[in-house]
Amino acid sequence: MGTPPSLGHPLPDFKVVNADGQQVTTADFTGRYNLISVVPDINTRVCSISTKQFNQAMDEFAGVGFYTISTNTTVQQANWCAAEGVHHIQLLSDDDANFGTAMGLYVADNHTDARSVWIIAPDGHIAYRELILEQTQEPDYGSALAYLEAHQQH
Repeated sequence: MGTPPSLGHPLPDFKVVNADGQQVTTADFTGRYNLISVVPDINTRVCSISTKQFNQAMDEFAGVGFYTISTNTTVQQANWCAAEGVHHIQLLSDDDANFGTAMGLYVADNHTDARSVWIIAPDGHIAYRELILEQTQEPDYGSALAYLEAHQQH
């Protein structure tokens, strides 16, 4: 539903919920580079793999925020993290589809957000995006991480 924002555009206004039940908004994605991996359902194989891949890469990027956003509830996300041993990446719940709708990623038919990867620049603009059209495919981890590596502040 809608059209995802283009490179160079500001991140649209949205609200999601973190594991502690606190609201996270667009403003929380400024001041540093942030990678947002959007997955349809954390409990599916490809979503699980991509979240683990980015979780492992986080150690190389100390000043970068890594987030996975899905329409799963915070309880479902917490259960997945516990079962998979994932402790670093922050999972954010878009259970009410506020983020998906704002980003033009929401798929009403199955109440999910379309798989995609976003890198938000410190000024809040979209610096990198990958829209994965075939939802069973994994994102191009290498390209996203190479972008971060090239823009990492030492």
